Amino acid sequence: MPDKRVLDRRHFLITAAAGAGAAGSLLTSCSQAATSVQATTGRRVHPVLIRNDHGALMHVVVEAGQPDVRATSFTFSLAGTDNLQDIESLRLFYSGEQGPEGIERAVDWASATPFGSSSQPAAELTFRGDQVLQQGTSVFWLACKLNPTADLSHKVAAQCTAIDTSAGSVTPSEETPGVGKRVGIALRRPNDDGVDTYRIPALATTKEGTLLCVYDMRRQKGRDLQGHIDIGLSRSTDGGRTWEPVRVIMDMGEYGRLPQEENGCSDPGIVVDQKTGEIFCAAVWMWGKPGKHQWRDDGSEKGYEIGKAAQFLMVRSKDDGLTWTKPENMTRKLKKAEWILLAPSPQGGINLRDGTLVMPGQGRDEEDRIFSTLIVSRDHGATWIVGSPAAVGNTECQAVELDDGSIMLNARTELPPKFRSVWVTDDVGRTWRPHSTHRKALIEPSCNGSLLRFDYRENGQAKHVLLFANPHSQTGRDHHSIQMSFDEGRTWPEKYRLLLDVGRGAGYPSLTRIDDRHVGIVYEGSQAHLVFEKLSLDELLGKVG
Repeated sequence: MPDKRVLDRRHFLITAAAGAGAAGSLLTSCSQAATSVQATTGRRVHPVLIRNDHGALMHVVVEAGQPDVRATSFTFSLAGTDNLQDIESLRLFYSGEQGPEGIERAVDWASATPFGSSSQPAAELTFRGDQVLQQGTSVFWLACKLNPTADLSHKVAAQCTAIDTSAGSVTPSEETPGVGKRVGIALRRPNDDGVDTYRIPALATTKEGTLLCVYDMRRQKGRDLQGHIDIGLSRSTDGGRTWEPVRVIMDMGEYGRLPQEENGCSDPGIVVDQKTGEIFCAAVWMWGKPGKHQWRDDGSEKGYEIGKAAQFLMVRSKDDGLTWTKPENMTRKLKKAEWILLAPSPQGGINLRDGTLVMPGQGRDEEDRIFSTLIVSRDHGATWIVGSPAAVGNTECQAVELDDGSIMLNARTELPPKFRSVWVTDDVGRTWRPHSTHRKALIEPSCNGSLLRFDYRENGQAKHVLLFANPHSQTGRDHHSIQMSFDEGRTWPEKYRLLLDVGRGAGYPSLTRIDDRHVGIVYEGSQAHLVFEKLSLDELLGKVG
């Protein structure tokens, strides 16, 4: 994988002088410099997605040293693409001076101008057109549309091998050689099913191997509560290759004769009982309080009263996620009256080795200190117990069971939001102690993350690895990555960090085990509201390119 400094550095140029001239002639050299055309190509790391009309494969930056130079053809090679049949079509676009930080985001393609006609995939293809280049920088984009049956284990790669212009031909320089685009799925896009924004995914695998992804359906606008927000579910029975139509599993309608925009449900967490198969999904519900937020001021209050305290709701499914119960209000059963807020953490829960169900939680205590905790059940979901709020200064969290039976909690740090908070409990959340990496190892820009223990066998030996996903940045929700630890979270070697998407998105990820050799992730990336990718353990371990 290319170094970030290579991906982010300014374009460098090579010059192809147009016309012929006598070597050594000062006048001819000046003329060649004046009419020169320079070009370089680059690829930013992000997936290309099934369901998107345009997925950027690469950008081509052309520098013209004089006005009125015309580009007439671009030739590309698709060498390095795993299977050309994954591609439905390709197009070349011109975007003026707009570079990698703009048009490459999926929602910006309408501002680009097609160059030539759409092309079918081939080992080599040429786009022919007539585009006047700006004196200075002009940017072109090669984009593809994937077939719905494209293989999620494949990559698509392209190189620009030649450019013809009215000032001569150019062989572009390669800025980021070897960068292929992983195939993924645009699980949810803006305005799918009439919903403005999809956010806050939580991913889980059922006892039957079905993938369930729950999320916010922010119907009118992208902001957090309070608003018209329902909890949606996407379901896949084939390891994430295809997904069923959205199910709405939590919608408070016009409860209490208030409009939908004052009955929002948000931030879903999900846990599957791997013994019974029952599935539990929880979310926070606000009634009334327009313009308020449950994490600020009086957006939630002490006590239990609907309309004052934000409410803790739960729905259940006993048929592998096909149907769900009506929402049950768990607030009085779980929240302490003196606490300002108790809410699920928007993430997948876990099963301990003894069968205990663990759902991560978060809240605001009686002194308005934010905290992370565990919500556990030892009787397969009949009753739930909330742990201590002693892990303070952090909110959204994820849990894994370590070899010694303790539980590691990895949480979003609020102040200062530079490093992840990492806590350990030996008694299922009654007491907490900081881990050796607490607020000094894993970086973050203040955003949710995801933590997963993956057990596997290699050469007959039982092994496990911890996987951690988040925007690997301290400045913004970009560089969406997966990291690995082979020593139960004490170290996270940089060489095992897999960059999924260098671009900026809303950032929240959620990991799950698909099968013995594959991991699934849904995250808020740069190419769709919710992106799904399937990764092999071998790739994560660095055994395949």
